[in-house]
Amino acid sequence: MADYVIVGGGPSGAMCGEQLARAGHTVDIYDEHLAWEKPCGGGLTYKATQCFPFLLDNPLPKKMIRKVEIISAENQRAALDLQHPIVIYSRTVLNGLLLDRAREAGCRIHRSRVHNIDTSTDRPRYSVDGDWHDSDFLVLAGGARNQFLPGTRALARDELEMTQGYFVPQTADQILIKFLPEFEGYIWSFPRADHISLGICGSMQAHTSAELRSHLHHFAGTEQIDTSHAKFYSHVLPSPQVRTLADRAVVGRNWALCGDAAAWVDPLTGEGLFYAMRSGEILGKSLAEGCAEKYPARVRSSFSLELEFAARIVRRFYRGSFLGTAVTTRMVQFLQRNAVFRQLLSDLFCGTQDYTSLKQRVLGHLGGTLSQFVSSVLHFETPAAKPRTSDAAD
Repeated sequence: MADYVIVGGGPSGAMCGEQLARAGHTVDIYDEHLAWEKPCGGGLTYKATQCFPFLLDNPLPKKMIRKVEIISAENQRAALDLQHPIVIYSRTVLNGLLLDRAREAGCRIHRSRVHNIDTSTDRPRYSVDGDWHDSDFLVLAGGARNQFLPGTRALARDELEMTQGYFVPQTADQILIKFLPEFEGYIWSFPRADHISLGICGSMQAHTSAELRSHLHHFAGTEQIDTSHAKFYSHVLPSPQVRTLADRAVVGRNWALCGDAAAWVDPLTGEGLFYAMRSGEILGKSLAEGCAEKYPARVRSSFSLELEFAARIVRRFYRGSFLGTAVTTRMVQFLQRNAVFRQLLSDLFCGTQDYTSLKQRVLGHLGGTLSQFVSSVLHFETPAAKPRTSDAAD
């Protein structure tokens, strides 16, 4: 049995700790915040609840949402009805649930900040409140902007995104997603059990904090969402490039990264909760088996190929055009008019359709302009088609 220390008590750190503790190891989790709020939707898709049934099987407050409204930059609107609901938690509640599971498994939870790490010796060392401690292995699960480990590099500006948001004391029954002109990101409104998480995410390299806040305030006014008594939050999240996911080290001789620290986030949608939990679980099981070196390949097999695919198409999705109009605007127009396309987007939103198997479905079920549209965004060839001048959806 080994001694493990986990720096970061969010979803990835808690899941990793739970796996290690259940295998009989000694685990200490350090986090200065523990369960805390952050500006994200807090949504968990069907793939998350299928993988982790305890996300549904508990009495904690949560919201089950089956309706999504997508709004183009020109304020055209399209509605999606989801076959499988999005489960939305407050991050305080979700983090608390995962930390409680880790504690029940045997982890020791510390509300303390780790100030420094030294992995140069066989046993990694870490500093808490001026005192140094050591362990057999160290897991860094402390977020996107860690500077602790010399064995890996910090994420660059083009590998990060800013998020800003409000927790608004009102309720709603549908998710809103709003696209903006020439903007790499989107605005969201996610209804939680007793408030709305209203926020915006955008590329740190392409946009400024002031730009994000201006867009968010304008949207809130347009949608009559009163933020005057709401608390404002901001945060930085990974938005990985292909090189981030393919080349960046996530495991070393006596350390490993998981969750946001490893940049396991969908760069197209910003979804990170499922990948944080799944990477923590995979890392914990790999360490418990004494196979830390298998962690990257297992993550790649489980989900990182999907993230690499999203990284290849993200700029085309947000900045590209199709038939003279922005890709995001065309998407909303096609959603308004075509039931098959609505089902495809609904499945993507729920997590029952992955990116990498889209090609066969698109070519098999979408005809003409729609097939060309999706193929152009995903960068794959379609069968030759006759020239077409009409903008109308098939």
